[in-house]
Amino acid sequence: MKKQNFQLTNDHIKDEFLKTLHKNREEPKSKLKLSWSNWGFGMEKLEESFKRLKSADINYVELHGNHYGPDLGYNIKETKDLLEYYNMQVSGVCGMFSKDNDLASNRPVNRQRAIDYIKRELEFTEAIGGSYLLVVPGAVGRPNAYDDMEFERSVETLYSLADLFEKHNVRAAIEPVRSAEVSFNHTVEDTLKYISAVNHPAINHINGDIYHMQSEENHIGQAVLNAGSKLCNLHLADSNRGPLGEGAIDIDTIIMALYILQYNEKNNFVTPEPLGPGGDPYPAMHAKPNNEKLNHLVQQTAKYFRAREEQVLSMI
Repeated sequence: MKKQNFQLTNDHIKDEFLKTLHKNREEPKSKLKLSWSNWGFGMEKLEESFKRLKSADINYVELHGNHYGPDLGYNIKETKDLLEYYNMQVSGVCGMFSKDNDLASNRPVNRQRAIDYIKRELEFTEAIGGSYLLVVPGAVGRPNAYDDMEFERSVETLYSLADLFEKHNVRAAIEPVRSAEVSFNHTVEDTLKYISAVNHPAINHINGDIYHMQSEENHIGQAVLNAGSKLCNLHLADSNRGPLGEGAIDIDTIIMALYILQYNEKNNFVTPEPLGPGGDPYPAMHAKPNNEKLNHLVQQTAKYFRAREEQVLSMI
């Protein structure tokens, strides 16, 4: 039987993976860094989140960017104390962009809120040792465009902050999001164009998300390769936006693509963010935690990802 097109791409990625790693004739010295995006845990105390992640042997966390005002969000000292106590590190901070703090808004007051929000998160990210701040060019939960100038407004607004990213030594990780949730910047190609338009060395990285890639890209593994060295974080969820292993995502090919990029040898992360199906996922950040469900999400995903990584590397 003739293979389907996606299978042919899978085969090509597998061949490149084997070529890349057979050069060394041994298993890589470092594996992919597994983190977790905690904003999907809802209104849970940070210590409870750390306990859950440590129980699954996850030592990195992508923290909820919850500094929505000067008196809101995680306290720096308390966060650092918990990180030290639980021997955890921060991979980065997940910036949250709604209509209220929209880089592309046609209301200047909302663009100013986005600027102020990013300034607070940059200070926090640097203080707690995070390496990137996730940025969405247009509001999540707003799939309809304001007008035909939102790309330009977003670029202009983020450029005004670029020197601050450099000052705080934080990578701006631009995330492409599916068209059901945002009005523009849906693919890796879109994001490369956006980064080029900002045209500043500090705005030069990508936060991928395989759930969004499933909707918008021709092939997830190829999209990872297309992001190349700009990819610094990759959100993970299965095809149903649930825990890995309970859907139809081909995680093996994605792992191979990351190793082709030598992603494991850099300060880069794979970060599960299983939020469940639906449109706007942001209400999850305000939800009451369901410990049994959240424990299952973490344990199932961590075990499955590590098992599949071992299977992939066993081909060497």
